[in-house]
Amino acid sequence: MNTKKGFTLLELLIVIGILAILSTTVVLVINPAQLLKKARDSQRISDLNTLKTAIAYYITETSSPSIGSLYSAQTYSDLAGVKCHANATVAPAVAYTTDGNGWVPINFDGMTGGSPIGSLPADPNITAIDANPGRYYVYQVGSTTNYTFKLVANMESTYYTTGGGGDVETNDGGTETTLYEVGTSMTIPIATGTATCYQGAGA
Repeated sequence: MNTKKGFTLLELLIVIGILAILSTTVVLVINPAQLLKKARDSQRISDLNTLKTAIAYYITETSSPSIGSLYSAQTYSDLAGVKCHANATVAPAVAYTTDGNGWVPINFDGMTGGSPIGSLPADPNITAIDANPGRYYVYQVGSTTNYTFKLVANMESTYYTTGGGGDVETNDGGTETTLYEVGTSMTIPIATGTATCYQGAGA
């Protein structure tokens, strides 16, 4: 005698309930939103360090380097309109070329052997200027004779921000504890807390 066996409604409801609990637990433990933020922060750290190395290489390999105007005269950013000093001109329209016309005004293409980078980077989750918090890259020149500079970004994951397990904002040696800073002069000031320069700098 053939009998057909199947799941009862109660058994199906129990299985669905267990799957729902497991799914919720996995989402809470893995936290995909934080993983994405952490990945973007890793990209920011990599971008700025690569750019720092390229600028330092340009300075050492060029007989008369031109790295841009002082931070008090010009703000450079991958977001047009950013202004990080009261007397500075805002960042102009953005380009990512390495011929001196990009947002970092250095002609990497004129180096012997060509540019060490293919193009200038952009923040992986760029925001509007007045976003709270704002996320974009900033380049500032401290001295046009000693060729000092600083690059700045705003981290967004709880891991890399101030107080996190991989806190790079507090431990970078810069002047801002809520921003990631790299360069050859960490004392170049940056005017945060305004609508034109990292309003709401924290994560």
